[in-house]
Amino acid sequence: MITALPGFTKVKHFLTEKVFLGHEPSPELIAILLVYVVQGVLGLARLAVSFFLKDELALSPAQVSALMGVAALPWMIKPLFGFVSDGLPIFGYRRRPYLILSGLLGTLAWLLLATVVHTAWAATAAIALSSFSVAFGDVIVDSLVVERARKESIQNAGSLQSICWGASALGGLITAYFSGSLLEHFSNRTVFAITATFPLIVSLVAWWISESRIDHASEWSVVWQQVKQLKGAITQKAIWLPTAFLFLWQATPTADAAFFFFTTNELGFQPEFLGRVRLVTSLASLVGIWLFQRFFRSVPFRVIFGWTTLISAVLGMTMLLLVTHANRAIGIDDHWFSLGDSLILTVMGQIAYMPVLVLAARLCPAGVEATLFALLMSLTNLASLVSYEFGAMLMHWLGITETNFTQLWLLVVITNLSTLLPLPFLGWLPDAESSQLPIDIDPTLPAAIPPNLETDLAGAPEQLIPGFRQ
Repeated sequence: MITALPGFTKVKHFLTEKVFLGHEPSPELIAILLVYVVQGVLGLARLAVSFFLKDELALSPAQVSALMGVAALPWMIKPLFGFVSDGLPIFGYRRRPYLILSGLLGTLAWLLLATVVHTAWAATAAIALSSFSVAFGDVIVDSLVVERARKESIQNAGSLQSICWGASALGGLITAYFSGSLLEHFSNRTVFAITATFPLIVSLVAWWISESRIDHASEWSVVWQQVKQLKGAITQKAIWLPTAFLFLWQATPTADAAFFFFTTNELGFQPEFLGRVRLVTSLASLVGIWLFQRFFRSVPFRVIFGWTTLISAVLGMTMLLLVTHANRAIGIDDHWFSLGDSLILTVMGQIAYMPVLVLAARLCPAGVEATLFALLMSLTNLASLVSYEFGAMLMHWLGITETNFTQLWLLVVITNLSTLLPLPFLGWLPDAESSQLPIDIDPTLPAAIPPNLETDLAGAPEQLIPGFRQ
């Protein structure tokens, strides 16, 4: 009889308890986490896309912001992806084939950007295809995690979620610095070609997903059951009121595109330094995840949303120092100020967004995990689209261009003050008592939900502070 070595047993126990927070590191769990790692790794091309749109295609800040909104459109129709996955299996399987397909489409999108894309419209289409591949794959992996999370107790709610967030943040951390340093030595299109290899990992690890084949005869009954379950869920006041708050919270305008042009054209930040900023923000994301898991997981929703919104608005105003060059008057270099500010804002933003996912966790009944969760989160993604388009309108109205940043200070003020607008509606969130319980009275509902956030230009999900996204 062969027994496990004591050293191996200790290592496995350590990984299970400390790294995977009590979850057995099975091949399926590793596959799920690798999908999230890839989502983070796709940030490798984020700066390349930004410089490609700014320099090669010569788009203005308002045009870039508008394009970012259009590229996020696939995240608006995620409920359709969930419905297709839940109700229309391929060869009897609901998850694995779609995950394989999403990886192949992602590779195709980045190869197109690396070779044949030469116009703004073509770039929009290719970036939207990349966004589509990530969004569809995210729906699939979300549903897989929901199924696993249903086995968690209420006391352990959020542990699997934190692992998935950590995997995504780790992927971003791995490539954060290289996203800038590669541009010092290679062209944007070369970076796109390198990025094209990573979605193939999703297609490969999909074979590790364990699922049972569904009888073809039962497919239509599954679809009909979905419709009935969804109708019953979305008519509950306890579901649509919190969702409405999240929409308002995410829909405030963003100064993202204008700030990128300001830091590169006005301050002269080079790609290598911007890569360092991404490295710092990736580390800050991990810190934010740890802080939430360690100190804030049990804080009532109303409290954490209220305070993080207020603090984020105040911290966001510090950007005025950089925009007006007041930081130089007090002896702080532009580079150091940007690094420190990015660190603090990202930690706060990560803590602020984690409760969004915990709140959504109570709303996904068995059988429609992908569809209902995708529906809820698509509304917040729609809010992100509204945010980018509002930002584009403000940039146009204020006359902010690739060389004119005279009114950027006013844009910073408007975007940060607008984040306070949802505060009067905090009452739409569950109170302190119900924050610790499932919103639905059904005790079989899951206690955690995997990460799913708005997509940036690189197609990688990335949490950012509402109103001022860097």
